Amino acid sequence: MNLREPNSAPGPRVWAVGALCRAVADALDARFNPVSVRGEISGFSRASSGHCYFALKDESGQLRCAMFRRAASLLDFSPRDGDQVEVRGRLAVYEPRGDLQLVVESLRRAGQGALFEQFLQRKARLEAEGLFDPARKRALPTMPRSIGIVTSLGAAALHDVVTALRRRVPHIPVVLAPAAVQGVNAPGELVRALQSLYELASAVDVILLVRGGGSIEDLWAFNDETLARTIVRSPVPLISGVGHETDFTIADFCADLRAPTPTAAAELVSAPRDVWLGALDLIEERLGDVLGGRLDALGQRLDQAAGRLGRPSGLVTRQQLRLAHHAQRLRYTVLTRRERLAQVPRLVAADFPQKLGRALVQRRDRLERVALRMRLLDPALVLQRGYAWLTDTQGHAIVSAKQLAPGDAVKARLADGEVDLTVTPGDSTGTRPTPSQ
Repeated sequence: MNLREPNSAPGPRVWAVGALCRAVADALDARFNPVSVRGEISGFSRASSGHCYFALKDESGQLRCAMFRRAASLLDFSPRDGDQVEVRGRLAVYEPRGDLQLVVESLRRAGQGALFEQFLQRKARLEAEGLFDPARKRALPTMPRSIGIVTSLGAAALHDVVTALRRRVPHIPVVLAPAAVQGVNAPGELVRALQSLYELASAVDVILLVRGGGSIEDLWAFNDETLARTIVRSPVPLISGVGHETDFTIADFCADLRAPTPTAAAELVSAPRDVWLGALDLIEERLGDVLGGRLDALGQRLDQAAGRLGRPSGLVTRQQLRLAHHAQRLRYTVLTRRERLAQVPRLVAADFPQKLGRALVQRRDRLERVALRMRLLDPALVLQRGYAWLTDTQGHAIVSAKQLAPGDAVKARLADGEVDLTVTPGDSTGTRPTPSQ
């Protein structure tokens, strides 16, 4: 676009301000972007929109920076003034003011690359071993009898935790196991402090492992592998409240629960006393309602029973009526029975001759049948057909020739008398009786 005035004298090109800003921005983009810069954060602020604004400076210069909400949401720590950081972004010109600024797309602490890589490798190895398994995580006790705390005696986190517990649950005792939370000796001291609380597991229901925020170097003790395995062996639920909300350590993944801050860790195990008192009041009210309703129902049942019972004299009257009814039925039954018995002799006298005659005829017929059977069974009838009945001298019947021997005396009964016989030897067929002389 030609911005020169008509008939103006030859000279430098005249730019519109906005056009020049855009031209400079295009030149910067073509010459430098993308760009990485290292420096110290100064004047950091986070707007309500989520955008972050700050300056990067060193001993020889300063650069305004803007980090929009999308990129800021990906931060894994909370930037603060004085932090040495490395940023990656694009140089641009803020046209409303003509200011040079760096639009930051990513930000990390300077020098954390090696430590962060070590953190990721250790995290992946311990996760593969199952130390972070959600299935082993335990629920927090609703009303702990005692709370154990592991932190440094000089840490601000201890003050924050104690203040929160004193405000919310002043009646719950606290057991403090002090340990360094930063430096070379910190991992060993943290392990020993936890083990000392493990020995009090019968009295301590939950443990808080807390520390304030800091750089990855400051929090490195909580990435110790021995400490991680000690946390997993905790006999009671353990809460990790290390650093700020964006700070993550190996201890956070091993603990039963991670709290964003030390104060939040204290609040997780300390429902305010007023809440419990309110719950007790509500339970008391509900119990009173239930008991009142039960008493009302029982009173109503009592009234109904009293209505059915009525006055005692009424009950006596009803019983007297029942007795009179039963007495009347008894008199009627006796009279009816007596009348029936009185008619028995008359009925018997009328039917007796006929029944007696029939009975005599039946008995006579029966007697004749028995006599006939007896006659048919009389042995004399058999003897009359030419048979004899043999007995020995004692009168025992002889039914087989094997019962006899030569010379034995035998008595034979015939139809018209008895004959004495003597057994004599016979042919091969057996013995033969002969008459005795």
